[in-house]
Amino acid sequence: MRLLVVGSGGREHALAWKLGQSPFVEAVFVAPGNAGTPLTIPVAPTDIEGLVQAARRYHIDVTVVGPELPLALGIVDRFQKEGLAIFGPTRAAASLEASKAFAKGLMQRWGIPTAPARVFDDYGEAMEYVRSHPLPLVVKADGLAAGKGTTVCYTRQEAMEAVDRAMRQKAFGPAGERILVEEYLSGREVSVFAFTDGRSVSPLIAACDYKRLGEGDQGPNTGGMGSYSPPTFWTPSLEEHVRRRIIEPVIAAMAQEGRPYQGVLYAGLMVTPEGPFVLEFNCRLGDPEAQVLLPRLRTDLGEVVMAVLHGGIERVPLLWREEACVGVVAASRGYPGEYAKGFPISGLEEAAEEALVFHAGTRLLTTPEGKGQVVTDGGRVLTVAALGPTLSQARRQAYAALSHIRFEGMVYRRDIAAVQEEG
Repeated sequence: MRLLVVGSGGREHALAWKLGQSPFVEAVFVAPGNAGTPLTIPVAPTDIEGLVQAARRYHIDVTVVGPELPLALGIVDRFQKEGLAIFGPTRAAASLEASKAFAKGLMQRWGIPTAPARVFDDYGEAMEYVRSHPLPLVVKADGLAAGKGTTVCYTRQEAMEAVDRAMRQKAFGPAGERILVEEYLSGREVSVFAFTDGRSVSPLIAACDYKRLGEGDQGPNTGGMGSYSPPTFWTPSLEEHVRRRIIEPVIAAMAQEGRPYQGVLYAGLMVTPEGPFVLEFNCRLGDPEAQVLLPRLRTDLGEVVMAVLHGGIERVPLLWREEACVGVVAASRGYPGEYAKGFPISGLEEAAEEALVFHAGTRLLTTPEGKGQVVTDGGRVLTVAALGPTLSQARRQAYAALSHIRFEGMVYRRDIAAVQEEG
C-alpha cells in the first residue's frame, strides 16, 4: 500500500514511522510533514481539495488523518465522496470533539458518566452562573482550541476571567462563542484510546500527559509537554470498567443517533473515588500520547487501519510491549504564546542513537555549503521518547537522550513521568 498521513506534528511523525514498519506498506507520504518525516507533500491539513488531488496524484491507497481540524472540516466525507479510502471519523462523528456541548449532551442522554455542566451562549447568563455557583469550576470553550480552551477555576475571579477571555475577548475565536461550565472533578487524569470500526472496539490502551507548561503543573495550558505509558494505576479491572461503561456505550450511542464512528476514539478521563468520569472525547490519537503509545504497539498498525476501514477490528489481536515509554517535549521559549523560529537544532543524531526523536515544529534548510540543517519552525519542536523495562528507566533514558539536543530558547519540563511506581 501507499499511504498518506495528514499533519505536521510529532503525532504524524510517529504515525508515519510506525506505518512504515508494516510489510504491507510500500511508501508513506506526509502532508505537509516536517524535517523528520519522509516523502513530504506541501499541502496544508486544512486544504481538503489539495489533499484529494495529492491522494490521486501519488496513487494513495489509504489516507490516515492525524489532527482534529481536518476531521471537523469533513475531510473524511469528502474523500469518501471521491471513492478514496480514509481512516478517521466523518464530520458528524467528529462532533464528539468539535463540540463539547454535543459530547456533553450525548453523554447525558445515554447515561455515560461525566461531570454535571451547563452550556451558555449568552455572556451575561454565564457570568451570573459563575458568580453564584459553588467552586471550583471548569470553564471550557465549546469548539476546537488546540488543547488550550479549558480553564480550572479555584476562585470566583478566575472563573469570571475565564468566561470573559472566551466570550468577550475571543481568545479562542469562534470556538469560545459558546462555553460549558462544569463541576470540578478530583482524581487521577488518564487518556484512554481505542480503535473502532463503528461496531466493535479494540482492547484499550492508556497514557498520562502533562498539559501545563511548567513543572508541578504550573503555567498556561499547552498542547502537551510530555507523556508516559502505561499509567501506574491502569489495571485490567479499570480497563474493563472503562470499556463497559464508557467506550462501548458511546460507540453504540453514536451509531443509534446516525453518526457511526470509525477510527480512534480518545477519552480523557478523571478516575475519581466514585469511578472514572469523562472529561472530554477526542476523535484521533493524542499528541504527545501517540509518541509513547506507538512505540509500545507490537501489532502491525497497517493491519489495524485496514480492520477499522473494512470491519473486523475484534479479529485483530492488539498487542502491546510490556516496556514503559516516556516522551518529553522540547518547545520554543514563549510557547504557547508568541515565539521565534528558525534556530538551528544540534544533537539530533546523538539523541536518536539512544531514543526515538519525533519531529514536530521543525523545517529542513539547505546551508550555503549545500548541507541540510534542521531548524525550529513551531512551538512544540520535538518529542524525545524512550522505552525501558520500568517507568523510571524509560524516564532516565528519555532525559539522557534529550540532553544531547540544543537550540536557542529550548524549554522542557523536567518532571515528566516523575511518579512513584506501583506494584
